Amino acid sequence: MALPVALYSVAQVRDIDARAIAAGTPGYTLMKRAGEGALRILRSRWPTALRIAVVCGGGNNGGDGYVVARFAQAAGLQVKVLAAVDPGRLKGDAQKACEELRASGITIRRFEPSALVDVEVVVDALLGVGAQLPLRPAAAAVVAAMNACGHPVLSLDVPSGLDADSGAAEQAVRADATVTFIALKTGLFVGDGPEYTGSLHFDGLEVEVPPVRPRLQRLTDSDIEQALPRRKRSAHKSSFGRVLIIGGGTGMPGAVRLAAEAALCVGAGLVTVVSRPEHLTAVVGPRPELMFQGLLDARPLPDLLHHADVVAIGPGLGRSDWAQELLDCVLTNRPAEQPLIVDADALNLLAASPEQQRCDHWILTPHPGEAGRLLGLTASDVQANRPAALEHLASRRGGVIVLKGAGTLVASPNTVSSLCERGNPGMAIPGMGDVLTGAIAGILAQCHDPGLATRAAVMAHAGAGDQLARGGQRGLLAGEVARELRNWVNR
Repeated sequence: MALPVALYSVAQVRDIDARAIAAGTPGYTLMKRAGEGALRILRSRWPTALRIAVVCGGGNNGGDGYVVARFAQAAGLQVKVLAAVDPGRLKGDAQKACEELRASGITIRRFEPSALVDVEVVVDALLGVGAQLPLRPAAAAVVAAMNACGHPVLSLDVPSGLDADSGAAEQAVRADATVTFIALKTGLFVGDGPEYTGSLHFDGLEVEVPPVRPRLQRLTDSDIEQALPRRKRSAHKSSFGRVLIIGGGTGMPGAVRLAAEAALCVGAGLVTVVSRPEHLTAVVGPRPELMFQGLLDARPLPDLLHHADVVAIGPGLGRSDWAQELLDCVLTNRPAEQPLIVDADALNLLAASPEQQRCDHWILTPHPGEAGRLLGLTASDVQANRPAALEHLASRRGGVIVLKGAGTLVASPNTVSSLCERGNPGMAIPGMGDVLTGAIAGILAQCHDPGLATRAAVMAHAGAGDQLARGGQRGLLAGEVARELRNWVNR
């Protein structure tokens, strides 16, 4: 089944499950559907496997495992059922699943690592969404044994040990595949989730999800299409907006040039760079389509601001007195509702300034370190729970927030926050954030919707990086991604 767009918290999924049961679908019926769905995935993914081990815990995830084991044996597979928790402690639907397994003649064995030696696939039904971190020593030992067994692992719902909300994983099963049920859990997509989940499969168990606002939604190519519809034949360059990009402190012309080139490559009509006067050749020489204004101080800047449709500040800006003067001028003199993108050192200067805390018409694009400084936290704090950090930034700072990194997140007012699954480690290079800033500015100049433009830019930027990474992730250059953007905004 194709993956849905919406991502939910564990509490939301439990509520959806409870509503389905209250509406007349017995919990054990849902458990049997989960077992059937998991077995379908197992046989599809490993069609020649005949010997499987099912490792069962003490909750409903363990109950799902007992159902899988019974159905697998009925289908002709050789099944070992390994109880990591005394089956006598089971309750409710899990207890019923265990009783029916025993009634079918299958023996339940106490879990021992040696029991995993002579099987072909291991089914992880230990903890599911019920993991409490850090894991207790007994559970951690079972997780370690599954990871060390040398056989592929299919996890039920979520890999055991993974926090299904934050994606944190101090010690978790590294699944080759995961089949998740009813609705997608946020933790499978953020933090460490993608590292541990393997290929992700979904089975809704025939449950109708009520109109509950999800925690996140996955970005799709439709975001690009919506932001950048087909152009009218009568259009001219002024139809596609005037972008002003400010940055490039002493010795740092590259970042602002990359941002400006990206704005051109996504289709902005006119792009002007404001930088140190000595950077004229470095910026315009290799890209003559750009316009340039060299400034030694901020006095000419207000006039430039009033002739722009979108302003971006920060790429290569630095933290000098010159940088602070330009940022102060932008924050003070730009038209009240003019879209402003704040990136890189402009974010660091903003974090150090108590005067400017919130704005409804800006887009902030921090990486985890910059996000931490804006929140008074460390980068590790941010990474430990990226969705929560995004929510705090949006609440405290306003506007549109882009939390960059693996699984970039986007928050915008009155809209469900978004997750970008695309992108790759080859994009962790200098200048990549500058290219994203330029792409946001260039698309925003055309579509005039800050949230939509940001989502489209994030998606196009990641897609361009993935396309180039097909030739290898190492050695990828930000300038290559800027130029590849043209293909993604014209798809």
